[in-house]
Amino acid sequence: MAGRTLLDKVWDAHTVRELPSGQTQLFIGLHLIHEVTSPQAFAALRESKLRVPFPERTFATVDHIIPTDSQARPLADALAEQMLQHLEKNCAEHGIRFFGPASGKQGIVHVIGPELGLTQPGMTIACGDSHTSTHGAFGAVAFGIGTSQVRDVLATQCLAMARPKVRRIEVNGKLAPGVYAKDVILHIIRKLGVKGGIGFAYEYAGDAFDAMTLEERMTVCNMSIEGGARCGYVNPDETTIAYLKGREFVPTGAAWERAVAWWRSMASDAGADYADRVAYDGPAIAPTVTWGINPGQAIGVDERVPHPASVADDERAPLAEALDYMDLKPGEPIAGTQIDVAFIGSCTNGRISDLREAARVARLGKVAPGVRTFVVPGSMEVQRQAEAEGLPDVFRAAGFDWREPGCSMCLAMNPDKLVGRELCASSSNRNFKGRQGSPTGRTLLMSPAMVAAAAIKGRVVDVREVL
Repeated sequence: MAGRTLLDKVWDAHTVRELPSGQTQLFIGLHLIHEVTSPQAFAALRESKLRVPFPERTFATVDHIIPTDSQARPLADALAEQMLQHLEKNCAEHGIRFFGPASGKQGIVHVIGPELGLTQPGMTIACGDSHTSTHGAFGAVAFGIGTSQVRDVLATQCLAMARPKVRRIEVNGKLAPGVYAKDVILHIIRKLGVKGGIGFAYEYAGDAFDAMTLEERMTVCNMSIEGGARCGYVNPDETTIAYLKGREFVPTGAAWERAVAWWRSMASDAGADYADRVAYDGPAIAPTVTWGINPGQAIGVDERVPHPASVADDERAPLAEALDYMDLKPGEPIAGTQIDVAFIGSCTNGRISDLREAARVARLGKVAPGVRTFVVPGSMEVQRQAEAEGLPDVFRAAGFDWREPGCSMCLAMNPDKLVGRELCASSSNRNFKGRQGSPTGRTLLMSPAMVAAAAIKGRVVDVREVL
C-alpha cells in the first residue's frame, strides 16, 4: 500500500464530510483576516444575524492600507482610517483577537502568523489573501480565499474545497553564494509556468529545501500561488520544530511534546504516491530577475531578454505584449537595466533574514542618485529585531528610506506607489501591469540582496559581483 502525502493526511484529519458535488467540507483550523477582504464578510454575517462560532480560531491584523511613514491615528487617508475602524469594530463585536498598531504586534498577516506561533504543522489555514500559501512552509495546508469564503469561515469554520493533486518538486545540491530562496521559486515558476500548478499542491523537497531556514521556506511557499498552485508546503522537520519552540501561541510542557510527535507524524511517508514529480539542480540556479508582466517571465541575471523567435507560437503574443509594456528589447541583457525605485519588503521578503542580506549589500555603497527607496519591515517584531541589530542605521547611512511595518509598495493600497512609468526593482511577489500603484508602472522581481545592489548601482546588477 502506497504511503500518504502530508496534504492527504492533513486533508483527511480536517474532513467533516464529502459533499455531493465531489468537494470536501473542510474544517479550517486557523483563520487569518485583515482590513481589505473582511468588511463585506462581516456585513453579510450581520445581515444574516449570525455570530462567529469559533472566534478563538480567527486572528486579525491591519497591513495592506496602513501607511509606512506614520501610523499615527487618525490615519492621514480617510478611507484607510475608515477601513481600520471597521476592522476594530468587527473584531470587538465578535471577540476576535486583533493585532493592531497599538498592540505592538502589528504586521503583514503572513509575517505575524508564523512569528507568533499561530502557524503550526498539520493545520488547515485560510485567509482572504492570495499569498496564504506562505504558511505551508511549516507543513500546513494553507490557501487564499475570496470574501464570500471569508464569510463562510467566519460563520461555519468550514469551506467547500476540491482536494488538489500533489506535485513533488525537488531541488538538490547546494545553492551558490548570492543565490537565495527567491531565486529558487522564480526559477521553478519560470520552468513550470504561471499555470503549471493549476489543480496541484506543490510539495517542496530535496537538499536545497532541507538546508533552508523557515524564513527561506516561507519565501518559496509564498509564491506557490504565482505558479498556479492551490498551495505549497515543506514537510515539518527539526528546523520547523526549532523555529516554533517558545513562541507565544505554541503549546508548552507536556502539550509541546505531544504536538511535536503529531507534527512529525504528518510529514509525507517515504513511499508516498505523487501525481507528478519534477527535479532541478540547485547549483545551476542563478540570481533571477523577471523581465515581463508575470512572475514566470524571468531569466538569470546573466541572461538576455528572450526573442519572440525563441519561444513557441502560442507564447509569442504574450512575450511581445510584455516587451512593449516593459520597454525592453529582445536580446538585450537584463543586467544594466536602469531603475527608478527600489523596494525591499512584502510578505515574500520582509523578514529579518531578508533585511540582514539587504543590509550586507547596503554596507558596500550609497544609493545611486535619482533612485527612490523603501525598506519596509514585515512586522513590528521584525522592526524591533532590526533596530536591535542596527540595521536601520546601516540602511540610512547608505541613503535608503527606512519605514514602518506594512505591505507598502507590494500592492500599493497605501501612499507607497510608483509614479508614471517608473521602473521598480522589487522583492515582492507580483509584477503585473499596474501592480505597484501606477497604471503604467513597471516591476522587476528579484531577491532583497539584488534589490539593494540595484539601488546602489542604479541599474540591475549581479549581486555576486557586488559581494
